[in-house]
Amino acid sequence: MKVSIVMPCYNSEKYVRDSILSVVGQTYSDWELLVVDDCSTDKSIEVIEPFLEDNRIKLFRNATNRGPVFSRNFAMENASGEIIAFLDSDDRWYDNKLEKQIALYERAPDTAMVYADYEHIDAKGEQTGKVLIAPESVGYKDILKTCSIGCLTATYNRKLLGKRYFIEHGHEDYILWLSILKQGYLALNVGEVLAQYRITNDSISANKFRAAGWQWSIYRNIEKLGLLKSLWYFSTYFLYGVRNHYLK
Repeated sequence: MKVSIVMPCYNSEKYVRDSILSVVGQTYSDWELLVVDDCSTDKSIEVIEPFLEDNRIKLFRNATNRGPVFSRNFAMENASGEIIAFLDSDDRWYDNKLEKQIALYERAPDTAMVYADYEHIDAKGEQTGKVLIAPESVGYKDILKTCSIGCLTATYNRKLLGKRYFIEHGHEDYILWLSILKQGYLALNVGEVLAQYRITNDSISANKFRAAGWQWSIYRNIEKLGLLKSLWYFSTYFLYGVRNHYLK
């Protein structure tokens, strides 16, 4: 199975090298990396260009700054793999991440999504001690309670689902997972920590109030849930958030 890895990039000169190296170092070699630079004003392009000697790595450059949703969707339009994976330009994978996930797809070829556990690192790339352990599997009602699928670990089966695209809305990755699982599919967890999510001042994790507003809008405006059901799911979202904040 060929994997197409989607990587939006904007002013990531400090981190993008580590992110790309974590792809190049994968024990599973049948992949392509589609990097979409969103008009970076730093030296991101200079960092990326030496990697283009590997013909599995492709660089696209937006004509204007369009944001991560456009960049991810543009990469997916150009993807040729049977499996779509996501890695932002400041996060990292363990070297066996794809190998473990593809093995699960091969054992269960009708699986729509495969994800993994992940840990937090700080801006310097040091482990913070916080690990996000997700359930063994999640369906639509499960993920309404909380998004337990980290985008940096998520993969979906393009052969089964066709190409799926993000919409312009906060938590766009979560909305995509909901749209897939709403069709009755289950997403499966490899059950290991396979990625590192970098916490910076710009991370969504560092903007809790804005994220909460997006979550409420998803319940009411995207999923069209009634007020009482939205309140119930929002309370579970809040409780999961509190638990994860104190989880070590």
